[in-house]
Formats: sequence, structure tokens, C-alpha cells
Amino acid sequence: MTCRVLAITDRSDLPETELFIRLKKTGVEIEVACNPTGRWYPRLKRSDVPIYELILKTRFSPAGIRRIQALLSHKPYDIVYCFNNKATSNLILALWGIRGRKRRPRVVTYRGTVGNINFFSPASWTTHLNPRVDRIICVSKAVRDYLNTMQFMGMKITPGRAVAIYKGHDLAWYQDPPADLAEFGIRKNAFVVTFAGRDRPHKGAHVIVAAARYLPPEMPVHFILMGKIGENRHLIRQIAQSPLNRRIHLPGFRNDAPAVIAAGDVFVMPSTKREGLSRAVIEAMSYGIPPIVTSVGGLPELVENEKSGYVIAPNDPQALAEKIMDLYQHPETKKRLGQKARQRIHTHFNINTTVAQTRQVFEDLTG
Repeated sequence: MTCRVLAITDRSDLPETELFIRLKKTGVEIEVACNPTGRWYPRLKRSDVPIYELILKTRFSPAGIRRIQALLSHKPYDIVYCFNNKATSNLILALWGIRGRKRRPRVVTYRGTVGNINFFSPASWTTHLNPRVDRIICVSKAVRDYLNTMQFMGMKITPGRAVAIYKGHDLAWYQDPPADLAEFGIRKNAFVVTFAGRDRPHKGAHVIVAAARYLPPEMPVHFILMGKIGENRHLIRQIAQSPLNRRIHLPGFRNDAPAVIAAGDVFVMPSTKREGLSRAVIEAMSYGIPPIVTSVGGLPELVENEKSGYVIAPNDPQALAEKIMDLYQHPETKKRLGQKARQRIHTHFNINTTVAQTRQVFEDLTG
């Protein structure tokens, strides 16, 4: 396929970076405009994908708009693929300054979470709802279905405009040895529950702390809650009142979060709403760690209940505690679910499938 694609992103993660590299290897003439301070920028620079430095600080960045216009004038791209809202809104503004239909590429956007888009929001019209957007690639079916069910006074997403493509991974990326949990004062015979997420109420860290109350105090359980949640005063107060407060650890953001997860026994993502396709859950499953998730957003697409983990109702700390206890009491179940979880990532969330499906979107748009 001869297709000229410009991808506009910020600090791309590993799956995005590998998507660009593998699309290039399959014959897509892809170039990438991105922030050079990203963790995976050196990997992209070592590849044969042409890259351009681009830093977009806001949704209206005059310097960024001029930079995008210069790139579009440099080559007649068939498609521009925007990976965040700042990229999309600045591209839309940049297109206004380009005369002539032949120079206007098809626009593809990426959407990674449920919610925060509606027909009342002016910001939504500068991104995914803008008439210039031809396709919205959604990270999960839940995100796609949310967009497709939006309606207001006859307005709705055109059928086929939103498509679901899972963000692909490769088990070869997850080979780090498990971290030494002795730094947390955790002994080797402990049962360790891990979590990684942002300081957002819908991520459900408070549900984990509440679940600790339903576990027997003699159970050698420890909780490691990673992410920038250490300044959440409500959560800190909740932990202080927990009977297991000394076994709830808040190490903050960790670059080695996957290694810490790999050293644990179970990974928990008790989201209460708005979840796309949790990268942390995917990392845990890739290391063979059984996950416990809620029936929110794309999480049930990741985890098959009682086959590759457990799916429970949101905001139910007692149910969460029961599943943690079940995995503690039945190590053979824990091992089986972990193995199935790892296999599920390989078969259903493979980077090669993502590449093929993304190419198909490009082919559909370019005819």
C-alpha cells in the first residue's frame, strides 16, 4: 500500500512507537511529529521512520500550527493521524490556512477513554466531533460504543466513523525481572496486591483501601499503590484509619512499575467509571499476574471473568476482598488465571493485529 501518513503525537508510549515502526516496515510511508523529550523517542529515532520535533503546549499553539502547516506543505500526505486532543485541535486550525482541496489530507484521531465528549462541548467540536475528522480509532469497543450512542437533537456520530482497534502489545517487551520488594519491608512469604494509576477518584484506589477492612488481620497481605496519589489527603486519612495501614504502601510514581507488578501476586484495577483499556492491567497480564478488575469501560474486554482474571461490580470493596482472599487461598487458581491472562494478551491484544487493522483503516480512507 502506498499511503503517505503523518502521525502527530506527544510523548508516545511503547505501543504507539512500535506501531509507527512496524507500519513503516509494512510499506506505509509514515512520518512522525512528536515531542523529543519522550521516553521512547530514542527508539523511534534509531528506526527508519522520519521524525520531526513538535511540542504542543496547548490546544491553540501558534508556533505548533505554523509547524504543522510547514509539514503539510512539505509533502502531500494522504492521512494525518492525531493521537491526542492538542494534536487534533492544532491540526484543524492548521488546515484552515491551507488552500485547495487537493492539499487537504484525511484526518484520523485516537480516543483512549470513555466519556468527556459530548455535543454541548465546544472543545469536542475542535477535536473528535469536528466535521474534518474522518475516522476515530477507539482503544476499545466500549469507547466506540459510547461514541456511537451519543445523540442530541438529531446529531450523532456517522455510522462507521468510530472504529475499535485495541492498542497492541508484544510479550517480548515484558522481560524485566521482578523487583525486590524488600525495600518496602515486605517479606517473601507475603501476599502482595499491586495497583498503578493516576490520582483520580474513578481509578478506585479508595476501594482497595476499603477492601482491606474485609480481610482477616492474620492474612500476610500487603498493598502497593503506585502513582501520584501520595498527596491525596482523603486517601491518606482513609489509610490511617485502616486496620492494615502499615501494610499499605504508597511509593509514588515508579519507572519500574511493571517490575513491581511482576513481583506481586495479584493486580487490581477497581475503576468506578471512564476506563478505556488499562495499560497497567495489560502489563500485569503480560507478566502472568492475574488481574481483578471492574465491569467498567473496556476492562471486561481485557479480562474474561474466571478465565483470565476476575471481573467484579464497581464500588464493591467486599467483593474485591473476597476475590483477593480466593486467590490467596487457592494458589493453583492464581497460577492458572495468570497463565491464561498472559496468553490472552498474546492472542487478542497483539501489536501485529493492531498494525494490520490500522492499515485497513488507511486503505479504506484512501480508496
